[in-house]
Amino acid sequence: MGAAGQGLSDDDVRSFREALAAGRKPKVVFTAAAGQIAGQVGQVVELTDPAASEEFVVVRFGRDELPFSPADVAVAPRGAGRKAAEPQPEPEPPAAPAEPEFVLDRVPAPRPARREESSVQTVEAAKPARRAGKAAKPKGPAGLTVTLAYADGEWTVAAQQGSKALAKPYVVKPAEALRMVALVDVPGVHEAVEQILAAERAEAEQQAEKLRAELAEIEARLAELREAH
Repeated sequence: MGAAGQGLSDDDVRSFREALAAGRKPKVVFTAAAGQIAGQVGQVVELTDPAASEEFVVVRFGRDELPFSPADVAVAPRGAGRKAAEPQPEPEPPAAPAEPEFVLDRVPAPRPARREESSVQTVEAAKPARRAGKAAKPKGPAGLTVTLAYADGEWTVAAQQGSKALAKPYVVKPAEALRMVALVDVPGVHEAVEQILAAERAEAEQQAEKLRAELAEIEARLAELREAH
């Protein structure tokens, strides 16, 4: 038999197969490799194919039957687990001792991924906690976009929050547009607006000069008509 705390030897595994074939359930004690349940006592109920998985030693611990590797368990010393077994008649105790249930609920120390998948209750208990954490995160407000645009000689302002239009584009005066742009401290933006406004001023001055010339011609013509009368 292998020494307690050092796992099962090949001879121990062969001895367990013979005991199971005879209808017995050998007792084992969990080694330090099993994590937080080290030192607890369980019963071997089955030995599966070692070629399929290194965790082929199926141990009944509390209400669960979980697979372990030979390094996780060792042959239990004589008399181990007798006191814990007295309140619960074998072969099938109606209720597991309080201590094993508590250890399983806390989830054993880091085990291989296959061990965690075998414990359905542990995995399912952890999933709702993650969902609850996501659901508790408050959703922030939709983004707000304010747009100042220039087209066809007019400045317009529009506002939109998410996909909802808060304000359709409406016309603003050039001076108001210039004040809005002055709040944006980005090189080149203010100069671009100044160039647009300068071009508009030049065009407006040309139109005003043309209109003044046309008005002067009309007034001269009117004066001639009054003298003729």
